[in-house]
This record gives sequence, C-alpha cells and structure tokens, in this order.
Amino acid sequence: MLKQFQSGGAGQSQDRSEGPAMAYHEFYRDDFRPRDHYLPMWEHIQRAGQQSLAAKARDAHLALHNEGVTFTVYSDQDEGIERVWPFDILPRIITAAEWAPIEAGLKQRIRALNLFLKDIYHGQRILKDGVVPPELIYRGKDLRREIMDIDPPHDIYTHISGVDLIRDEEGRYLVLEDNLRTPSGVSYMIENRIIERRVLPEFFARYRVRRVEHYPERLLQALRYLSPRGAADAVVVVLTPGIFNSAYFEHTFLAKEMGVELAEGRDLVCRNDKVYLKTTLGLRQVDVVYRRIDDEYLDPLVFRSDSTLGVAGLINAWRAGNVALANAPGAGIADDKAVYAYVPDIIRYYLGETPILSSVPTYQMTDHQDRAYVLDNMQGMVIKAVAESGGYGMLMGPTSTAAQRDDFTRRIAANPRNYIAQPVVQISRHVCYLDGELESRHLDLRPFIIHGAEIEVVPGGLTRVAMTKGSLVVNSSQGGGSKDTWVLAD
Repeated sequence: MLKQFQSGGAGQSQDRSEGPAMAYHEFYRDDFRPRDHYLPMWEHIQRAGQQSLAAKARDAHLALHNEGVTFTVYSDQDEGIERVWPFDILPRIITAAEWAPIEAGLKQRIRALNLFLKDIYHGQRILKDGVVPPELIYRGKDLRREIMDIDPPHDIYTHISGVDLIRDEEGRYLVLEDNLRTPSGVSYMIENRIIERRVLPEFFARYRVRRVEHYPERLLQALRYLSPRGAADAVVVVLTPGIFNSAYFEHTFLAKEMGVELAEGRDLVCRNDKVYLKTTLGLRQVDVVYRRIDDEYLDPLVFRSDSTLGVAGLINAWRAGNVALANAPGAGIADDKAVYAYVPDIIRYYLGETPILSSVPTYQMTDHQDRAYVLDNMQGMVIKAVAESGGYGMLMGPTSTAAQRDDFTRRIAANPRNYIAQPVVQISRHVCYLDGELESRHLDLRPFIIHGAEIEVVPGGLTRVAMTKGSLVVNSSQGGGSKDTWVLAD
C-alpha cells in the first residue's frame, strides 16, 4: 500500500479526515507530497518496496525480543505482563531549525522549575507574591514538608527531566506536561536508535543525525558532579524497587551502561548519616543515589513507615550533605498537573523572560467558572487526575460514555484539587508501517534533559505512537508504541 502516500487518491482524503479536527501531518504536506526533509527516506522506500519494509520490521521485532527489550502491562495478566517493546521502523525526523527553539525552550523551562522548587522548599517568595496560589501548593499530594530547608548539592532538584511535547493542528510544539520525579523511557530512546541503525543503515547514509547513544555517559557525568566528595572518585548507585517494577528494564540498562551498581534498598545501609553499599569486601560509602523509587517509599523513617523498598536514614544523610539524591525528593510538586498551568508565570517570575514554548490551555477544577465550563463541555475535554500517570485516571471526552462522564463529575465534586481539564488537541500524525500497510497515527515527543554543571537537552527523545487507529493515547501501558527520533545536524 505504498501508493497511499504518493499523489492523489481517495485513500488520502479519507486518511486526512480522521478525527473531529484536522491533525497536522508531520510526514507530508497539504498536497500529499512528503515534506522536504523526508524526501530522501521516501525515495528509498519507493525503490526498496513493501517486501523490504516487511523484512526490516520483522528483523527489528526479533532483535528487540532477543535482547529482552520489554515493558510491563499489569492490566492484562491473562496474556502475561511482559511485552516486547513495540517499535515502528519509520523514523520521525526533526530539522535543526525546528529543534533549536525546542532545545532553548526546554532549557528555559527546567531552569525556572528548578528555581521554583528551591523557592518552595525555602523562602516561598512566589507564594507570598501571589504568583501561584498557596493553597494549590499546600494541598498538593507531592509537596514534601519533611524536606523543607534542605539544600541539595549545587541547588539542583531537577537532575533528570522528561517533558512531553505535542504538535497542535497548526504544527506548533506545545508542552503537554512535565515529568520531574522519576521520568522513564530514556532506555527505549537509546534502544530504538540501536535497532534502527542495525536494520536500516541505508536511511542513516542519507542524513546527518545527531547522536542520542551518549546519554548514559552524560548522565554519569552529571551525577558525579553532585558528589559531596568530588567527581573523580564518586560512587554512584541506581536505586531500584526491584524486578517487579514496570521500568526495571530501564534501571538495569542504565546501571549497566553507566558502569555503576544497581541496588535495592536492602543493599544499602545508613550509618552516622552516611550511606553505604554492602559488598563482599565490606561496606563502601555511596556519594550519589540515582533513585527510581517514589518519594513515599524512599525512607521509612521519614515517609511511609511500612516501606521495605527504601533505605532507613537516607533523608538524614541527604540533609547532612553526605549523599546526593537524584532527582531530589519533593520535585513532584513542580510537575503536578495543577501547577502546570502556572509554569508560564513561573518562567516570567524567576527569569524575567517570555516562555519560548507554549502550553496547552488548562482549566482548574478549583475555579468555579472553569469547573462549570468543563462540566458543560466534557465531550470536548481531556480530564486528568493531577497525581496519575501512564494514561490512568483520565477521561477522554470524545470517546467517553454518559456513565463515565457522570462518574468524573462526581469525582471532581468530591475533590476538585485532584483534577484539571484541557481541550482535546488533535495531536500531529506520522506515517507508520503497521501490519504490512503504511498508515497514519498520532504521536507525541518526550525529550530528556540532564541538569548537571550545565543543562543539556538530548537531541531527540522518545516518540510515543498511538498504535490504535484514531486514538490519542500514546502510553505504552495503554497500547502505544514508539519511533526513533532523528534530530538533524543541519
């Protein structure tokens, strides 16, 4: 079905009419011709033919299977919870000119959010000046009062961030949400690139693509920068909840690539406000903990007393300045979906700058007018629980039933602080090779940002694809897949 994306034909008109609004197509223009930066790839696809694509797709799936690149779906245990990572072989390409404002906007956003966190856990000037409503922060699930006035190394809270971007109907990049606690997906970004280079080297021969494989090296450099005893001899560990965590593949991948120990809570012990790793040669002092455990399970002496995943005494060691924690506990208040609406004001307040990247309009359910408007227009809204992730706790208005809307109306009435709403955006689409056909699917982009001595945006990110036709939900736990993301060097 390669002819679908050539010239003319009823199939294209039907493809473009999908959804209530016209989604921006990243691969081809309004006249159905591929955009200029996709022409070399498209010409090769036409010459190679469909059989070649089918073989390449099989090779990619087999490579992912053999290397154990998996993710976990807990909602469908009848078929097993481990799945091979779903990967579409046709890459998404972003030109250098498109990438420049994305990179600048992400750096600006992380700088401002880091200053926001420092302020929230110290002087709280932004609340006193009325820029952000104090009740919004004080009632936030992820505000950690236990860490007030702790000074993290170099005043960095947001060491690793993943910011979700979409493109609207006009092709503009918008920030959909921030992920500042324990953002996941970077291992899949790297695996996508490794597989793509292996099965489609001829694509790379036609483009100058910036690297993403250096991410573990850059991450390790940033983590060592945090070490209280200096970067040269820093001992770094990745703290994981264990094999039953949905992101365990990523934990093991990053520890291996960085050449550091993967540790569970039981492998660490605190003595005299210092953290030690248990080894066969005795205790070894740890300088930096890259934790992939949620705040509430991190230290049973400070947070949940029934937690067996964390390390007793870890927060006191951090408070004493003897260990660095990445990301800092409490960072989740900055990616609270209710706080998201104030990020443009946060940027202006701390940096005195106009936001480079725009945000999706957001309605606060704590505001009576916003709430009334949303409840009257639920079928055109996406309603999200502020503390949920992975596509859970969400109502997709256009595909919802009356019973589901009634349920969310009751939930909002019971706890308006726990919900926000956004208008449905027909997020951009791209060509995918699915079941032997070229079809269009909606997608988003999660670039990853490392904050060490400098703020660095990895040139690319994880492109997540809604594999189900017409769906706007890209999360892998909800049936989504992924693409390799190419940022061109020029």
